[in-house]
Amino acid sequence: QVQLVESGGGSVQAGGSLRLSCGAMVYGYSTNCMGWFRQAPGKEREGVARISSDGSTSYSESVKGRFTISEDNAKITLSLFLQMNSLKPEDTGMYYCAAWWGSCALVTGGKKTWGQGTQVNVSS
Repeated sequence: QVQLVESGGGSVQAGGSLRLSCGAMVYGYSTNCMGWFRQAPGKEREGVARISSDGSTSYSESVKGRFTISEDNAKITLSLFLQMNSLKPEDTGMYYCAAWWGSCALVTGGKKTWGQGTQVNVSS
């Protein structure tokens, strides 16, 4: 069982930076993958970045080189972060933290636990 709460969204001009945080309470061995997803108005949710329990990371092509995912592990709580630099207007959307058990593929399908989301707005 996992509970996720995101924070850190806001409004920023293009070229600026934001740091998203996700607080996670993890009970038992219920997850080996965590990631960030986003959904722009009128578009489908898409994967942004993920990190697996062995520390490996993966990014979508659209954010590679600009975003960095990281985590800070504790015994039953952990924090997931997304450092977003060189933001572009197309990065605007609701950003969701997710946790799941499986192959750690950066896809929206499958059984995942989702946070409530935090809004990111990037103006030109």
